Amino acid sequence: MKRTFSIAMAFVGLTVGAGFATGQEVIQYFISFGLNGIWGAVLAGIVMTLAGSVILQVGSYFLADEHRMVFRNVAHPIVSRFLDVSVTITLFAVGFVMLAGAGSNLEQQFGLPAWAGALLMTGVVLAAGMLDVEKVSQVIGALTPLIIIAVIFAFVYTMINMPSDTSHLNEIAMAEESPVSPWFVSALNYNGLALLLGVSMSLVIGGNYASPKEAGMGGLMGGVLYTIMLIIAAITLYLNIETVQGSDVPMLAMMDDISPVLGVIMAIIIFFMIFNTAIGMFYALGKRLTASTDKSFRPVFVVVTLIGYGISFVGFDTLMTYVYPVIGYIGLVMIVVMIVWWLRSRARIFAESKRRDRIHELAHAREHDDEEYTDEDRQELRKLVGESNIEDKELHETITDEVKSEIPDEELEK
Repeated sequence: MKRTFSIAMAFVGLTVGAGFATGQEVIQYFISFGLNGIWGAVLAGIVMTLAGSVILQVGSYFLADEHRMVFRNVAHPIVSRFLDVSVTITLFAVGFVMLAGAGSNLEQQFGLPAWAGALLMTGVVLAAGMLDVEKVSQVIGALTPLIIIAVIFAFVYTMINMPSDTSHLNEIAMAEESPVSPWFVSALNYNGLALLLGVSMSLVIGGNYASPKEAGMGGLMGGVLYTIMLIIAAITLYLNIETVQGSDVPMLAMMDDISPVLGVIMAIIIFFMIFNTAIGMFYALGKRLTASTDKSFRPVFVVVTLIGYGISFVGFDTLMTYVYPVIGYIGLVMIVVMIVWWLRSRARIFAESKRRDRIHELAHAREHDDEEYTDEDRQELRKLVGESNIEDKELHETITDEVKSEIPDEELEK
């Protein structure tokens, strides 16, 4: 359960990201359609839950350490190449935009020069990128509760202080611009955008866990939490549309309106959410570019992050207006490819999940002197590892590491 929750929080942290935290994407993709935008949030949440669970489970099934090998296994070579190039370009483009966004956020709230704020974020991303994938996912997951608390607080405050007359809000909301229409297409495009941004790191996070069942449950749990957050964020921003209309950072404007102190706190939370997105982009990009050798990951990661900082002052408006919708449609193609493959392969995934759970049980017994581990168990373990879709050595090492990581906790309980 602990691992499932960790997967869920990391997934939410990746998919929430900076656009959600600022409120800008929620306004553009949902609230700009008035009340229909709330139904759009419901639709987007359902798709996110299903697709997120599939992506994380597929990542676990292949023990993925980058997205290309997964695409090669689930799609036609031409489609696989198209998705690989699209994701790789998207990772870099959104990565450097996040660095620029961090600079703008700190400049708006604290008056810090934009280049300095972007440099600060670059330094934090570089430091986090020196960690292994498990620790990176833990960092992302650990920061996620901040935005959850902020969104829930804003929702409760809004409900308590809700205006008596809301009839005029729909007209104000629909005056906001949206890059895609109608509302249901906008909701699906948002799914494609969020998941294409998060698919690479989500596959890597899923691939860090040997149990596809565990990874899939983490995706379901994360998707449900994401859906709840998206709906209450949409409702909150809709009811506060008079305050936040025209704002570059609607969530920050709303918190500032409640209290300047809350505005400062929200600016810090947004910085952390930008970090979540930035580290997810650059870490996954580094993994993809060093797919043939892990030894070069760190220097490549450092170089691409520094290049990202160097071009982080490219305009954000162009990206939001023209590039994001295209990314969203490509993301929808990716979602369809992943779900179709999963539907065709679910029997194999289920069988492999049972196999790995049994391997985990046997490895657990082998590593504990107080448990019985017979020659028959050893033969069964060897047989099950040999039947897996993953190479014997890789699967053996992954599950052994998981079992050994559990030992300290168990010893503390005795």
